[in-house]
Amino acid sequence: MFKFKIGDQVLITAGKDKGKKSKIEKILPHENKLVIAGVNVYKRHRRATRNQAAGTYEVTRPISVANIAIICPKCTNPTRIGFILNEKSPAFRPGKSIKNGKSLPAGSLRKASKQGKIRICKKCKGHI
Repeated sequence: MFKFKIGDQVLITAGKDKGKKSKIEKILPHENKLVIAGVNVYKRHRRATRNQAAGTYEVTRPISVANIAIICPKCTNPTRIGFILNEKSPAFRPGKSIKNGKSLPAGSLRKASKQGKIRICKKCKGHI
């Protein structure tokens, strides 16, 4: 499971757009890159074709996963992502899934029933 999903709010941490906040539009997992709305935009000069007029077009290029941080919707801070395994996951280990004697909330298990993993914020421990 990839740590990022389409629609997640992210913060750009490096590059010419450093400090901008935007949402993920497309994920390219084999290249380890993401296409983010309004970030890493370049101008492309195109020749005229049958389907397209000549001109200068703005193209959004992918940005590396290393240059972004996800923003937690609960604590609104840039954070890292952790995972908690569900009982349906093949890698489930009962001692590791329960932290500090607290069990997981019932609603969070329903959301991750298909994947077997739940994404959590490393700072506030909330469900992302």
